[in-house]
Amino acid sequence: MIEHTVAEVLPGSPSPLGAHWDGTGTNVALWSAGATAVELCLFDPDGTEHRQPLTESTHQVWHGRLAGVGPGQRYGYRVHGAYDPASGQRYNPAKLLLDPYARAVDGDLTLHPAVFGHADSPDGPRDDRDSAPYVPRGVVVHELFPWDGDRPLRTPWSDTVIYEVHVKGATMRHPDVPPHLRGTYAGLAHPAFVEHLQRLGVTAVELLPVHHFVSEPHLLRRGLTNYWGYNTLGFFAPHAAYSSSGSGGEQVTEFKTMVKALHAAGIEVILDVVYNHTAEGDHTGPTLAFKGIDNAGYYRLDGMDPARYTDYTGCGNTLDVRRSPVLGLLMDSLRYWVTEMHVDGFRFDLAPALARSTHDVDRFSAFFDVVHQDPVVSQVKLIAEPWDVGPGGYQVGNFPPPWAEWNAQYRDTVRDVWAGAHVGVRDLAYRLTGSSDLYRSDGRRPFASINFVTAHDGFTMRDLVTYERKRNEANGEDNRDGENHNRGWNCGVEGETDDPAVNALRARQVRNLLATLLLSTGVPMLTAGDELGRTQRGNNNAYCQDGELSWLDWERVDEDLRAFVTHALALRRGAPVLRQEAFFEGHELPGTGGTRDLAWFAPDGGQLTTQAWFDNDLQTIGMYLDGRGIRHRDAHGRPVVDDSYVVQLHAGPDPVTVELPGAPWADGYELVLSTEYATGAPPGTTVVAPGPIELPGRCVWLLRVLRRP
Repeated sequence: MIEHTVAEVLPGSPSPLGAHWDGTGTNVALWSAGATAVELCLFDPDGTEHRQPLTESTHQVWHGRLAGVGPGQRYGYRVHGAYDPASGQRYNPAKLLLDPYARAVDGDLTLHPAVFGHADSPDGPRDDRDSAPYVPRGVVVHELFPWDGDRPLRTPWSDTVIYEVHVKGATMRHPDVPPHLRGTYAGLAHPAFVEHLQRLGVTAVELLPVHHFVSEPHLLRRGLTNYWGYNTLGFFAPHAAYSSSGSGGEQVTEFKTMVKALHAAGIEVILDVVYNHTAEGDHTGPTLAFKGIDNAGYYRLDGMDPARYTDYTGCGNTLDVRRSPVLGLLMDSLRYWVTEMHVDGFRFDLAPALARSTHDVDRFSAFFDVVHQDPVVSQVKLIAEPWDVGPGGYQVGNFPPPWAEWNAQYRDTVRDVWAGAHVGVRDLAYRLTGSSDLYRSDGRRPFASINFVTAHDGFTMRDLVTYERKRNEANGEDNRDGENHNRGWNCGVEGETDDPAVNALRARQVRNLLATLLLSTGVPMLTAGDELGRTQRGNNNAYCQDGELSWLDWERVDEDLRAFVTHALALRRGAPVLRQEAFFEGHELPGTGGTRDLAWFAPDGGQLTTQAWFDNDLQTIGMYLDGRGIRHRDAHGRPVVDDSYVVQLHAGPDPVTVELPGAPWADGYELVLSTEYATGAPPGTTVVAPGPIELPGRCVWLLRVLRRP
C-alpha cells in the first residue's frame, strides 16, 4: 500500500462500481439513489481515518479517483441523507459502511451498540456513535494472477459427482495438512485433501458460502458464531477467515490458487451463493453496508410499514432483485466469480426469493431473463435450492431450463423407502430414473435432478440411521431449531450403542442409502464426511457449531465405508447407462429380442403390472437398464456397446426370494455390488444364473448383465 496523508480526489468515472486500481491510482464508485453526500474513508495502517468527500455524482453513482492509492488500502464509506425509518430511509454518516463491490474485506464485526443505526430501541432516534472501530473494511486489490492457461473444465452434467463441503471443516483436523494451512483455501487445495477427492471419484466440490460473511448478533450474544456462512456481507470478496496468507488482499490470491489446483486435479468448483438476503438482518439488525447506503433501494420493504422488511428468507430481510441496481449487483458478482476467480458454477440458496415479482414466484421474472441471456453466467452450472419460506415458495420442478435443482422429492422418497415407510413404487421409480415427472415437460434432462439424501442442513448420513430425535441443545435454542422428527431411523435403539447387531444394521442402512444415491439417474451429491462415517452426535442444525462437532474427523475414518463409496462411484463412472443424458423411454430396442431400455420387475420375475405400479406396500423391486441403446465411440472412434445392468432393491427386513429374468433380458449376471458387504465388492467373481435367488434383508444388488456371444 502506498501511504498517504490526504490524497487529491479527481472526478474519476462512475463505472465500474467498486474500487479499482489502474496502476497509479484508484477509481471508486458507489451507487446510492437517495444520498445527499458521500464520504470516502481511507484508513492508515495504524487505524487513522481520512475522510474524502466525493463531489461527483452521475446517474445516482458517486465517484472519484485518488492518485497514489493502491492495493492494500483499507477503505469504507459514510453516506449522508435522511434518517426516517418510517419512510424507509436509514442514512447515518456515523456508521462506516462496507463497499458492496469490495473485492476483499479486512476485519470482523464486533458486537457494540455503535454498529446499530438506531439508539435505545429499533424505532428510536438515530444513533450517532461512530461504528468504524467495530466493523469490517474494504481492501483495494491487485487483480492480476498467473492462471497459466487454466480453463473451465466443463465436465458434462451426466458425468458430474458433487461433493458438498465446508472450506474450514474439510481440513481443520487433517493430520497430513500442515497446521498453518488447516481450515483454509490453501488447506482445501493441499494434496492430502485433493487426493481424497480424486480417489473417491468426485468431479466437483460445492463449497458452502465463501462470500465474506459475519455472524448474527443473536449468535454473538450467546458466544457462538455463524459456521455455515449463510449471512453474506460482501458478494465479491472471498471470506477472509479462510485465508492462511492474510486479509489485505492475499485472500483473493489464495482463493484463485485453490481453484487452479482443483482444476489441475480435474475437479470443478461450485459456489453456494446467498443473494436472497444480507447480514444486516431485520429492522433490529446492524447497519453495515446496504442499510446505510440506500435502504429503500436495496431491500424489499413492507408496503404497509416501510420501517420493516418483507422477509421471504427467514433471515430478516430480502434483497429487492426487481430493482436494476440490485439485479446489476447480483449479475456483476456472478460474472466476477466466473471471469476473475474461474469458478465453474453456482448453487443459489433460497432461489425462489430471487424470482418473486410483486409477491409470487415468477419463472418469467427479470432474474431468470438476465441470467439466461448473460453470455458468461448462462454457460456455467446453475443449481437452485428451489424453495424459500414465503407463500408458494416450494418450487421443486418449476425452475426453467437450463437450471438444475436440489431434488427434495428424491431425498424424501429414498429416506422413506429405507425407513420402512409405505412409498408407492411409481414414486420410487421416478426418483431412481431422473424424476421425469418433474423435469421432462419443459425439455430438461435427467441431470436437472441433483439427487441427495443428506446435505449440510440436517443429520449426517450416520446420524440419520442412529437418532430418532435431534439433539441440538448446544445451539442455545432449547432444542427448538432443526428438523423435529426422524421417523423410524434408530434401527431399534435410540442414539449411539455398543450392540454389534444394531451397529451392523445401521452400517448396512448407510450403504443402502449411498448405493441408491450413486446408482440413480441424475447428478449425485455427497455431503462431505458421509463417506467417512462422520457424526454430529445428533445435532441436525449445526450452523453455529464451529468446532470438532462440525469438522471432518480424519482420525476415526470408516475405511470400509470409504472403500464402498469409491467402489460404487467407479462402477457408476464405467457404466454410461447409470449416467443417462436422456430420460429412459421404456421402448423396445431393435434387434434385442424384445427387451426395453428400461423395465421393472416384480419379485416373481414378471414385469410390474399396472396394479403393482401403484402398490404402496411393495418392498422389493428390480430395475433393468439396457445399455445397448446408448451409442458412443471409444477413443479410436470405434462403436461401443455398453453393458446392461439390473438393480435389485429390497427394503424389507427379512430375506426374500426373487426371480432374475432370463433370455432375452440376460443369459446370466455378475454381482458387482452388494450392500451386504462392508466395501460393496463381493469376494471374487460372483456369477448368478437366471432364476430364483435369495436377497438378504435390507440390501441393494447391482448385477451386470452377461450375454452369450
